[in-house]
Amino acid sequence: MTVELTFLALTALLAATLWLPFVIGVNTAAVALPDDNRPLDPARYPPWVHRAYRAHLNLLEQFLPFAVIVVIAHLAGVSGPVTSWAAGVFFVLRVAHAYWMISGRTVLPVRPILFTAGWVCILVIGVTALVSG
Repeated sequence: MTVELTFLALTALLAATLWLPFVIGVNTAAVALPDDNRPLDPARYPPWVHRAYRAHLNLLEQFLPFAVIVVIAHLAGVSGPVTSWAAGVFFVLRVAHAYWMISGRTVLPVRPILFTAGWVCILVIGVTALVSG
């Protein structure tokens, strides 16, 4: 397995696990669950629970393009130091973003910088695949 696919798998595992803080928060907060079967309103819960919800959604926003670009690069046979580093940095950025968001360290401009840096990693892999493939 390539380094890029390894980081894709790790990012998928992160995305598959990042719902846990939100669910734990919902089930431990002293907020009555709605009885009309509507989706929960994260704003009714403690701030960290709402941030956990947003951290998960934010990861999913970047995961799909990252996954598609990594798979395209893999199918095109494009793998090297640039794409490996970009994939690794992307994963580290997503872990840092989740930690930063859930912990309440949401002071600007760190979150937007982490998100934008992840976007740049996706662009680097995509452009490398398009140019090299």
